[in-house]
Amino acid sequence: MSICEVFGSCVPNSSWTLRTGEEISAHAVFSNAFTLLLKLWRFNHPPIEHGVGDVPTVGSQLTPEYLLYVRNSHLVSSGSVHRDQNKRRLSAVASSSSQNPVFVDSFPKLKVWYRQHQACIASTLSGLVPGTPVHQIVDGLLTMMFRKINEGGQSLISVNSGSSSSSGTRNEDSTLRPKLPAWDILEAVPYVVDAALTACAHGRLSPRELATGLKDLADFLPACLATIVSYFSAEVSRSIWKPVFMNGTDWPSPAANLANVEEQIKKILATTGVNVPSLSTGESSEATLPLPLAAFVSLTITYKIDKASQRFLNLAGPALESLAAGCPWPCMPIVASLWTQKARRWSDFLIFSASRTVFLQNSDAIVQLLKSCFTSTLGLSSSPLSSNGGVGALLGHGFGSHFCGGISPVAPGILYLRVYRSIRDIVFITEEIVSLLMHSVREISCIDLSREKKVTDRTKRYGRVSLTSAMTRVKLAASLAASLVWLSGGLCLVQSLIMETLPSWFISIHRSEKEKGSSEGMVAMLRGYALAYFTVLCGAFTWGVDSSSSASRRRPRILGTHMEFLASVLDGKISLGCDWSTWQAYVSGFVILMVGCTPNWVLEVDVDVLKRLSRGLRQWNEDELALALLGVGGYRTMGAASELIIRDEV
Repeated sequence: MSICEVFGSCVPNSSWTLRTGEEISAHAVFSNAFTLLLKLWRFNHPPIEHGVGDVPTVGSQLTPEYLLYVRNSHLVSSGSVHRDQNKRRLSAVASSSSQNPVFVDSFPKLKVWYRQHQACIASTLSGLVPGTPVHQIVDGLLTMMFRKINEGGQSLISVNSGSSSSSGTRNEDSTLRPKLPAWDILEAVPYVVDAALTACAHGRLSPRELATGLKDLADFLPACLATIVSYFSAEVSRSIWKPVFMNGTDWPSPAANLANVEEQIKKILATTGVNVPSLSTGESSEATLPLPLAAFVSLTITYKIDKASQRFLNLAGPALESLAAGCPWPCMPIVASLWTQKARRWSDFLIFSASRTVFLQNSDAIVQLLKSCFTSTLGLSSSPLSSNGGVGALLGHGFGSHFCGGISPVAPGILYLRVYRSIRDIVFITEEIVSLLMHSVREISCIDLSREKKVTDRTKRYGRVSLTSAMTRVKLAASLAASLVWLSGGLCLVQSLIMETLPSWFISIHRSEKEKGSSEGMVAMLRGYALAYFTVLCGAFTWGVDSSSSASRRRPRILGTHMEFLASVLDGKISLGCDWSTWQAYVSGFVILMVGCTPNWVLEVDVDVLKRLSRGLRQWNEDELALALLGVGGYRTMGAASELIIRDEV
């Protein structure tokens, strides 16, 4: 930040040539430092990840203010206090520059740019006044970028404020680049890019001239690429620009290998059961992209695949991928096709990125992917790749064409790891996971418990073996379900599950509960135990089993609400719609797990609620479990535990 603040305020009147032949100037130093800062900030990942509730996602916290907060936090205590070697090293680095906390106000130029960046994302550009220094810089940059077009003196580009652009008085030598501080240039870049894109949209500038001009701007000050990225990111999300035809004349065409990309995507998704939408747009029409996205991909294609361009492609590449993934189908496959034509060695990565966008188009594909995660993990799939089940079938062995001599199907768990951050409606995921868990329990029962029909007098224990096997797989299904919920939404999604989704599920009437079969009672019991394991694991992932984590402070309120629901049902205050065997198994399993695995949770539950739960368990002849619950409750429940012991002895 200090390097950016100082060198970004310098006028590049001089330069230095290194032994390698590379020329270094104030602009070059600033651009390198600025690019590194943006990578620390993860600027190239647009904010498409939305948290649930009032807790922001980690990505949304990676701002300049947050980076300084992390730096200042290492000054609170001496580096020698930290036991962790990395923390000691970070403390030493933080204190080497200054022993005092540093805030964003210490970097006024950076702060101004950051505020402009946020405003650019929030709304369309406005406020460019003719005759101001910023307007003059905009004119100068447009002249530099499109000097060949404007040599005749005709204005081809106009700034969106309504003022004329470079048609006024110009320097006699229009090829001279303006000698301006980097911060001043960055302030003008959004207006420059907006004017160029507007001119292209109205036919005053060809797509090739647009891409060449933007590349000249980025070459002049490489840090401009960051502002170009932020502008295109904002404009793509606003959806106010008409799409353009990627016909190979005005814009580059993906037709050469678009069909091959579609075939490879189908191979990748072969085991998920998801149908890939067709990439063909009809015989009389070509593939289309939103104008800002088309301009962005055309700009990136102008870069060479070499070491000098790598740091800039690393900045623009992830942003391009995220933007294309967020646009309507088939934008990402088109972008992948265009880039595959330029860099074939990146084809595997690009096609894999395109394949994940299939799941971002509709919720049905996400549900099918989640279902594939369950069937592969539990070994319920007929596919030879996942017939054995387990984590290996869920996550597979990576991705790449080098494994099988060509692109092979990708394990569903790997696909979900690439998709879940981009799911907009994250709340519905919980209900679908609970539904899939219940469906998996029935599938497990059909496979394992149906063997009891074959039990003979010599194999009376075979049924118990089947039940043990079924319980093992039920626990595995519950573990997977809890992992998916925690991964998808973290603390807030788990909170919604325990306080809203599960109570609603128990109260609702389920059609399958009315369809009694010979093994329906066993299925209902297994469902209850599955939900108990699922709930406790979700809580353990979120809060931990003790009080060492900061998230554990929320546990008493959320857990107390759920335990109050259990007690109210046992008291007869709430009617259930689920099978009573499922409810009994859930309550018993939940209490057993709390007593045996998370006793600290019991200490945080209200005493009256514990007594009511204990009384309800005794009505089910679960006296030992009721006593164990009161025993873990500590001194608060000693009286109730004593009364229970005396009653049993009498």
